Order: sequence, then C-alpha cells, then structure tokens
Amino acid sequence: MRLFQPASKLALSALLPAGFACTGGSPAPGQNAQDHPGRAFYAQYCATCHGADMDGGMASSLVDGQWEFGDSREDIYRSIADGIPEAGMPAYRDVLDERQINLIVDAIQGVEYVPVSRVVEDEPEEYEVLETLDYDVRVEVWVGEGLEVPWGIDFLDASRALVTERAGRLRLVENGQLHPDPIADTPPVVAQGQGGMMAVTVHPDYEENGWIYLAYSRALDDGTSGPSQTSVVRGRIEDHRWVDQETIYRAPEDSHTNARQHFGTRVVFDEAGYLYFVIGDRGDPPTSQRLDSPNGKVHRLWPDGSIPEDNPFVDDEDALDTIYTYGHRNQQGMDIHPVTGDLWTAEHGPRGGDEINLIRAGKNYGWPEITYGIHYDGRTITRERFRPGIEPPVWVWRPSTALCAIEFYRGEQFPLWRNHLLATALRNEDLRLLQVRNDRVIHEEVILRDRGRIRDVTTGPDGAIYLLTSRPHQILRLTAEREVLR
Repeated sequence: MRLFQPASKLALSALLPAGFACTGGSPAPGQNAQDHPGRAFYAQYCATCHGADMDGGMASSLVDGQWEFGDSREDIYRSIADGIPEAGMPAYRDVLDERQINLIVDAIQGVEYVPVSRVVEDEPEEYEVLETLDYDVRVEVWVGEGLEVPWGIDFLDASRALVTERAGRLRLVENGQLHPDPIADTPPVVAQGQGGMMAVTVHPDYEENGWIYLAYSRALDDGTSGPSQTSVVRGRIEDHRWVDQETIYRAPEDSHTNARQHFGTRVVFDEAGYLYFVIGDRGDPPTSQRLDSPNGKVHRLWPDGSIPEDNPFVDDEDALDTIYTYGHRNQQGMDIHPVTGDLWTAEHGPRGGDEINLIRAGKNYGWPEITYGIHYDGRTITRERFRPGIEPPVWVWRPSTALCAIEFYRGEQFPLWRNHLLATALRNEDLRLLQVRNDRVIHEEVILRDRGRIRDVTTGPDGAIYLLTSRPHQILRLTAEREVLR
C-alpha cells in the first residue's frame, strides 16, 4: 500500500485530534501494538510500502513525511479506500470493509483502541460482546424503557423508527429515544390473546408519498372486542397524529371469529411493487386448505388495495382473489430475498415443525395435511411429511423454537452476512443466522440468546441489526465489534 508522495511539510502529530498521542506510529501510551487491530491490518496491507514502524520504505513515511493527497482523517480514509492510481497505490475498498479501514486510520493517527472487554466510562449504557463464527458482535440496549410488548419495527429514515405495541399503540423512536406519547388517532384494535397492533411497514417510496402500513386485529364493528380478523390499513403521520387512513384489506365478514390466536402477520413489498401480507389459520386448521377462506394464506395486493390481475386464483369464482398461496398455519415472518426477489416466510408449527418456506404463486404448503409437528397434547396430526402437489419447507425445526420474524441481512455492518437470513424465536429466545445458497439453508448458527422473546428483526439504515424483545420489553442494537476467523 502506498498512501502518499512527498509534498508539503506537515508532521503527522499536527493532524491528531486533541487528546490523542502519536509516537513514531506506535499505539497510544500504555497499549501494546499487538492489542491494536488497526496495527495488525496495517502490518498485513501497508507495512511493505510504508515500513513496519510507519517510517517509510518504498513509499513515504507516515510519521514525519509530507502529505500530498490530504491530511485529514477523511482524506486518509479515502486514499486507502479508493487508492491513488497515479501514485501506484491500489484501492482497498473491495478488500477491507469500512470498519477495518477506520482501524488502520486509527493506527496511523495513534488513536487508542478500546478493547471490547472494557466499558468506556462515558458511554450511557454498558454493552456485551458475543462471539460468532465471523464477528465479535456488540449488543447494546437501544431503547430500554417505556415499551409494552413491542411487535413490529420499521425505519422512516436514518434517525427515526416506528414501533408497534401489541396493546394497540404506534410509537416513534428518534436517535434511540422513545417519544413519551404514542401516535394519536391510530385505529382501535382487539388487543386480546395473540391479537393487537402487529406489523408496521413503511412504503418503499415513503419520502415521496408518506404512506405507512399497519396490520392489526380489527373488530367486525371497528371496536375493541367481539369477532375479529386481520386487517391492513395505510395512513400518514402529521404532527404526531395518524391521518389519511385508507383500508387496504378487510376480510369477509363471515371469517371474523371470537378466536384470539393465529392472526399472522407481516407486510412486505417486492421490487415489482406488490404488497404481501399473511393471515394465520385463526385456530381453525381446515380453513387453511379452503380457497374461500382468508385463513392460513399469503395474500397479494397492489399498495392501494386493488387486486393484481395475475393473482393465481383471480379467475376462480370459488376462491378469494387476494390469495397468493395457501396451506399455512401461522406465519409471523416474511421477507424478500435481496438478490432473487423471491418471497420467503417463517411459520409457527404446532408442537414442533416450525418452517421456513420459499413462496411460489398458487402453491399449497400443506397445513394441516402435511406437517413435521404434533398436537400440543402429544397426539399425531398426520404421519405424512411429503405429498405430491404440496410444497415442502426449505428448513424445519423440531422441537419448535417458536419461530417468529425473519430478515435477509442487507447492510454494510456485517458484510460476511449479507443476504443470509436472520430468524428470531419466542420460546427459545434466540436469534439465528441461516446461510442460504441456491434456495437452500446450508448452515445455521445461534448468534444471540437469553435476551428475551425476540419478536422482530430489521436491518437499520446504519447497517446495524435491531431486535424487538419482550420480557424485557426492549429494542437491542447489534453492531460488528471486529471481524474474526474462528
């Protein structure tokens, strides 16, 4: 790596932020070189040209040399990331990730490295570091108080997120601070059993249209009790109030029931602009196989609630036009694969038999005729695991983890995990990473456990992984402390 050619006479020590020291490219006082990961990366990628002690070699010294291509932290970062072709220095952006480059800059500038086992005194919250196969992962409490059974989360922008509470509230979090007041005038929900305010999803073009989608258990009379069913609405937020509400989906009246379980649900958009949502079997398994019932189905609509003309059952007069797939038990996870564009869902099994499914239009996914689970009292549901005409699951857990939300990782914080599937669990209280190749799961790793029932997971705009937990009711934030090879 060749960073700089001789030019102006500005010593490195003059570039350092106040409070930092640099002595001949060494780590800060009291710190051994081998304890600074930036020094390790420097030794691997930079020392051949700039010298083991940063005092020059084939390229100029970084200690008392002269800086032609900029002396600020940003300039040094850019020189490493983008290279300096005219000086013969290659770009390292595709070799090193953002954090690794920043560590090298820290080493050059003599910035002290704080080991993960040490809590910085002036930080507002302590944190823990977990070991995974690819990273040491820092786990912090992003929101620690004020939430009650948080159910769904989505980001409005880089600093603001919306969170639903099952009790029926929509909350705003800004820069890790929970607004003390819920969003006013959101629709009434039947917050009983497994019902309540569930999914929140921001429209992909939110900055232009302001639409926000909510999925919740809605009463037949729009109250807070009585027969209910999963419903989807959209609206906007103005002055901390819910306005401009439109009903996107309301189930047939005869599907409303006093049952208080298996509402589903999630709401996602694909690249073509379709909206997908899921409804569970509502505790009535045979309805999952009936095409005249919304239960146990993945549904597909346009964002305004209109029916796509190519929905698989749109020409079947005995079927509901919204149905995309059927034969599901209770899906509480759904996401679009970032590369293939395929829809994947996570489905609660009974006693055992939690499933990850790859969704194909018009297909039957088997419940209750095919399952890996049994009744909660131990009785057999069916001995069949496969049947022609029924789609098998991609992945199965037996015993059950109480599988909930899923998310394909899309961020820059964990580049080795990009396009892998994150899966949360309620009963097992864990977060799992599934490595997906060619529509198959080839490896599974538990990366977090025993931090509460994990209801939702999302990738934030900053690339961090955000988790909603209950018991305790919190939002956790996961970032990469360092990349490792184990």
